[in-house]
Amino acid sequence: MHPFSHSRWIWLSEGEGPDRYAEFCDTLTCDSPRGMTLRVSADSDYALFVNGAYVASGQYGDYPHYKIYDELDLSPYLIAGDNRLEFLVYHLGSAGFSRYFPAEAGLLYEVVRGDVPVLSSREGIPSRLSHRYLSGRCVKISNQLGYSFAYDATASEGAYTPAVAVDKRCTLLPRPIPKHRVLDRKPMQSVRRLGDSHYLVDLGGETVGFPSLSLTSSVSQEITVAWGEHLEDGCVRHKIHGRLFTFLYRAAAGENELTNYLLRLGCRYLELWADAPFELGYAGVLPQVYEVETLPVSIEGEGDRRIYEACLNTLRLCMMEHYVDCPWREQALYAFDSRNQMLCGYYAFRGGNAEYARSNLLLINEDRRSDGLLSICYPCGTDLAIPSFSLYYVLAVREYLDHTDDRETVARILPKLRGICERFLAQRERGLVSCFGGREYWNFYDWSPHSDGTLGRAEAARPDLAVNCLTVLALDALSDVCRSLDVAFPFEGEADAVRAAARRAFLREGGRFSMHQDAEEYTVLGNSLAVLAGLAEGEEARALCRAMTAGGMVESSLSMRILLYDALLATDADTYRGHILAEIRRSYGHMLDAGSDTVWETALGAYDFDGAGSLCHGWSAVPIYIFHRLGIAKYAE
Repeated sequence: MHPFSHSRWIWLSEGEGPDRYAEFCDTLTCDSPRGMTLRVSADSDYALFVNGAYVASGQYGDYPHYKIYDELDLSPYLIAGDNRLEFLVYHLGSAGFSRYFPAEAGLLYEVVRGDVPVLSSREGIPSRLSHRYLSGRCVKISNQLGYSFAYDATASEGAYTPAVAVDKRCTLLPRPIPKHRVLDRKPMQSVRRLGDSHYLVDLGGETVGFPSLSLTSSVSQEITVAWGEHLEDGCVRHKIHGRLFTFLYRAAAGENELTNYLLRLGCRYLELWADAPFELGYAGVLPQVYEVETLPVSIEGEGDRRIYEACLNTLRLCMMEHYVDCPWREQALYAFDSRNQMLCGYYAFRGGNAEYARSNLLLINEDRRSDGLLSICYPCGTDLAIPSFSLYYVLAVREYLDHTDDRETVARILPKLRGICERFLAQRERGLVSCFGGREYWNFYDWSPHSDGTLGRAEAARPDLAVNCLTVLALDALSDVCRSLDVAFPFEGEADAVRAAARRAFLREGGRFSMHQDAEEYTVLGNSLAVLAGLAEGEEARALCRAMTAGGMVESSLSMRILLYDALLATDADTYRGHILAEIRRSYGHMLDAGSDTVWETALGAYDFDGAGSLCHGWSAVPIYIFHRLGIAKYAE
């Protein structure tokens, strides 16, 4: 029987709106709990409780045409007789966020034994707007994370009204990867009392999970809770240029307990303050862990081993329902960031982490833009694209095929890859590919001069070195994919044409390549791409590598150094092995010396981006890949 054949999408009778918390309850009567499975899907998120016990939460990021449902074993939570099922459903309901695709509010579920439905979502079941989770505040954390929350422990529970059916049309598919495991509260490493009503909590390291509180308040009062990765003047910096990393808790007089299973925090520190005294029992998170097995490796140097472990820890913390760039500030899936994360995962995790990589590539494949490019993130509610990241997606799919030989999945994605390459070739003028003009395009290549684009304002559509090299690399990657799938490559000769045109346009006296035709802009990123794309070969490539490692060019940021390292290793691995290792040890050793157990977004850490730099960023886990390529990390089995 087809899943949900007896179920209806339902919602509150008063209709939908942004930033709303809805509650639904149902009764499951059974003679035995064995074999009972719940299937559930929601927009935007859900938490399920059975007989008062938390069971699961976390809607997979999706689209209406690619709507994911979870299958949950209810047996451990049921008793013979009547069982109360309670759903807390959150609907974000607003466009403009880069980790949510706007869609209609709704809850869909069914309980089955075997494949026989025994309970289904339907009109008339008790529903209500939550009186404790306050709806409609629309207080934004960041442009990626969405809205924060406020909880009122003093509010009385409201009356239920019958739920109504809603016309929500989706293509439903089972969750492609296992759900995360939720652990017990992470112990507080230290608590500093800054006053009768002011506390600072250190969890001892970066943690990802659900916020959880225990406290005793002298009076009913509002308590503000801030979270973050670093401190400034002994406090959590929670207001950063339009971002607000806080939630509000209205405490009742006496003992208070809260765990919010609908907001996932990435943090090391929490800070709490109020007007009247309160005693803090606990403030922290219930860690949420995606279970993946790390391959045992031996690494001789203690410093190298610590760098590898910090990169591993970062990769794990950046694995949510999909890869995320960082757990604290954004929690968003980007094509370039995830390309680095997948590449490291192929070496670090059992089975190459292939199932997880596959699910991410397929989710990105479901993104739909009318211009043929990929959106900035997936799923996404903003009309913004980083065009170069579409080209990195082509490289990521080719690398996935290389490491997994999963032709079936790659064949499914192939039309998207063709469309991307066709779109960039359509940008050619006089043989050169131009970047994209318009406010909806951010021509970003790196966090460095001449490469960071003009976010928020239109940029002229003109050729540059990076987009031409990346187009060549994507065409070469697509050619390899087509050859492996035994299908015709539709762009024969185009890579050579772009390669030749780019060489003529950007090569300067001295053998270096400029980022633009009408300037002298020499970047390590652009020249690394020139080597990888074959604009320079043989002795020219060797001379270019010497120039890139001698200084005098604009350096790449941490994440983009993977391109430099690949260029150096492809040109002369023996010569540049020591240079690469010395640079990694210097850059990443600085993070360890600062007490970090994760790797940073950029070398400046928290101080970059006017204090918004991430201290746990998946795209910087590059040493895992390099250590395996150079034989520094050797498998212990």
